[in-house]
Amino acid sequence: MTVYTLPPAPSVRFSISAIKDEVRHLVEKGVISRHQPIYVLCQHIPPRDWVGIECELERCDFLLRDQIGDLMADEVWDND
Repeated sequence: MTVYTLPPAPSVRFSISAIKDEVRHLVEKGVISRHQPIYVLCQHIPPRDWVGIECELERCDFLLRDQIGDLMADEVWDND
């Protein structure tokens, strides 16, 4: 019997700033709303990447039930 093993998954670390940039991009495109919970991001991120993103969000004290707008708290408005 031959046993096949998969190579280990790459350990990619996602920065919170990269996650925020991606979230901002998805909101600007209208794909997601800033009022939706963060967990809807898993529908737009490949499953192999989601685990790393979820860990980084957790490390930065974000809960999956928090609103996406919480990730965009440092937005700059031009028309204030």
